[in-house]
Amino acid sequence: MKRLSLGRSGQSDSVELNMAPLIDMIFILLIFFLVTTSFVKESGVDVVRPLAQTAEAKDKTNLILAVTADGEVYIEKRAVDIRSVRSHMERFLSETPQGTVVITADTASMTGIVIQVLDACRQAGVKNVSVAARKP
Repeated sequence: MKRLSLGRSGQSDSVELNMAPLIDMIFILLIFFLVTTSFVKESGVDVVRPLAQTAEAKDKTNLILAVTADGEVYIEKRAVDIRSVRSHMERFLSETPQGTVVITADTASMTGIVIQVLDACRQAGVKNVSVAARKP
């Protein structure tokens, strides 16, 4: 702490600068920005997304499905059987009625598997399904 002496005709006043409220306020702002920042979710699986000239960034994604080059399906970093995708989507919709799903498919994955996953999402009632791509 620094003490300042201001003198006027022999009077001495000491002023202390308290740093504790300033540090508290900086921590509160830091916590606020960390909580309100949206983080990019990844599928947790190494997938090479295909290129698309019309690729757009999605603002909000609630669930990510990944289809690997080997034809394996992952939901939120967990391997699932392709036959259970519909039941997972129905459970997801019961928890998040306005949820969005993004299918991230590898460029070497079989189109048939991606279509089966897309079809299972639509049969479960998911209204907003997208396929992930990257801009060239």
